Amino acid sequence: MDREDHHGPLPTVLRRRFNKDLTRAIKLPAMAAQLASAPIVAVAVDPVEGSAQLHDALRVMAARILATLPAARLACLNVLKLGRITIDSTLDEQGHNKRIDRLVALRHWAEPLKLADDRLTAHVLEAVDPARAILEFAEANHVDHIVIGARQNSLLRNLLGSVSAKVAAEASCTVTVVRPARAEETEKS
Repeated sequence: MDREDHHGPLPTVLRRRFNKDLTRAIKLPAMAAQLASAPIVAVAVDPVEGSAQLHDALRVMAARILATLPAARLACLNVLKLGRITIDSTLDEQGHNKRIDRLVALRHWAEPLKLADDRLTAHVLEAVDPARAILEFAEANHVDHIVIGARQNSLLRNLLGSVSAKVAAEASCTVTVVRPARAEETEKS
């Protein structure tokens, strides 16, 4: 059997050894570098249980933060709470998909902010513990700032703790807790 000389390209291992350019980091294109460096602001919105006043207050705070960070991206979050021992249905009483309905509601909530599509994402997280889900999302996506609403005090919330308190206490990034305007303040306006 005749041995043929190999005149084709060098095998990958040899190319790396003799061509130092293949081991250098590749520069990201300008757009990818810009997106990678753009801050991410996550806003936790509950379109199902949140009040209109709280939604407005969250929107105002998000707009203020985005005004100071023109390159920032906004991630609208909602947590679809799952039961610990129950089997949860993905459909509501009318037969609509809960996840899809909430994604649409998040997009609707963000419409007044008039953000370009490349600056806005909507996410519905499914979890037993909403605070933990928000914290894990923030960590995994390198979120720079979390904006979350605080509801009015109640006995159950005081005993068990609130989602916003847990997120504020445990987040590795800046957290802004937003409260709706008090009823007497809105009456004076």
